[in-house]
Amino acid sequence: MSSRGVAILGSTGSIGTTALRVLARQRDRFHVAALTAFTNAGLLAEQAAEFGPTYVGLVRNGADGAHPGWGSGDACLIEAAVRPDADIVLNAVVGAAGLDATLAALEKGKRVALANKESLVMGGALVTAAAERGGGELVPVDSEHSAILQCIAGRPSTEVRRLVITASGGPFRRWTSKQLENATLADALQHPTWRMGRKITVDSATLANKALEVIEAHFLFGLSYDRIEVVVHPQSVVHSFVEFVDGSVLAQMGVPSMELPVLYALSYPDRAADTGVPPFDPVELSPLTFEKVRARDFPALELGTQAGRLGGAAPAVFNAANEQAVALFLEGAIRFVDIPRAIESALGRYSSAPAGSREAILDADAAVRRHVQELFRC
Repeated sequence: MSSRGVAILGSTGSIGTTALRVLARQRDRFHVAALTAFTNAGLLAEQAAEFGPTYVGLVRNGADGAHPGWGSGDACLIEAAVRPDADIVLNAVVGAAGLDATLAALEKGKRVALANKESLVMGGALVTAAAERGGGELVPVDSEHSAILQCIAGRPSTEVRRLVITASGGPFRRWTSKQLENATLADALQHPTWRMGRKITVDSATLANKALEVIEAHFLFGLSYDRIEVVVHPQSVVHSFVEFVDGSVLAQMGVPSMELPVLYALSYPDRAADTGVPPFDPVELSPLTFEKVRARDFPALELGTQAGRLGGAAPAVFNAANEQAVALFLEGAIRFVDIPRAIESALGRYSSAPAGSREAILDADAAVRRHVQELFRC
C-alpha cells in the first residue's frame, strides 16, 4: 500500500494536533505533505521538524518575523491545499477563512477531510459544485457527521427517514435563563466533555455549533431540514442516529475522542488499526441519557436552522454574525446572551443579500461583521 500525502490546514489547533497524533501512529499509510498555522510559529516549527513536510505556511507572522522558506499570508492555505504531493487535505481552519482552500482542493480532485464546517455553511452550493467539477471528495471530520456517514454506509437518501444529531448540551445545560444573563467567558469555556479551541467551545455553549452542523448535514447528505433533528446527550457516547424508512435506527457509538473521526476521514472507506483509543466499555460508559433541547434558552440553534431553510445568503449571514459576536465575547466586549441577539439582528437585515457567487458571499460576510461591530459600537 502506497503512503498517501496529507496537508493539514490549521495544524497547531485542536483538530490539527489531534490529526498529527493520529498520523504519528499511521506512518506506513500516510505522510505529512504540508502544514499551515495561523500565528503559532513555535509549535509549527516543532511539527515541521518532526514530520518533514515539503511545504510549511504561516498565515500571520508574529513578533519573530518571517521564516525563510515558509509560505505566508492567506494564500499559503491554498498553496498547501493544491500541492501535487497532497492526496488528502484536512481543513481544520477555524471560521470563514477555510472556504477558499476547500474550493481549491476540490477543484483539484482531492479528498477534503472537512473539519471547517463554515465552508459548507457559507458556500454549500459552491462547495458541492466545486467537488462535481473537479472530481473532489468531501469526507466529514466532525464526530456527528462521521457517525452519520458510517450509519448510512452508502444507502440512498430515499431510504433515510431522518438524522438525529447529538449535542452534549455544553456547560450551561442545567443553567436557567436568568443564570445565562450573567454567564462569564470562564463559565462558557468549561466544556464538560470535549477539549477544543476557544471559538468552538463557545459555539458549543450557545448551541450555535449544532446549527452549523444541521446546515452541514443538509449539504453532506442531501436531506431537507425537516428530516434533521438535534437531541441532547450529555455523555457524548452516541455521536448520531440515522432512522431509516422501515423504522430501523442505527447509531454510531464510541469513546469521546476526536482521533476516531479524524482517522476515519483519512482512511475512508477503510478502517485502520492501532488507533490508540481505549476499547469501548459499555458498562463503564453507562448510563446513556437523552433530553430535548431547551430552544427558548438556546435560540442560536433555531436561528441557524431557520437560516438554513431560507437558503441563499442566510447561512453565511448566520455564520458571520456568530463568528463576529463570539470574537467580541472572547474579548470581553459583549455578554454571552448578546451572541444570539447579534445573530438575530444580522439575519433580519442581511438574509436576503445576494449569494450567487463566492464574491457575493464574501461581501455579505464582511457587511454582517461590520453590522455586529456597530451593533455594540465596538
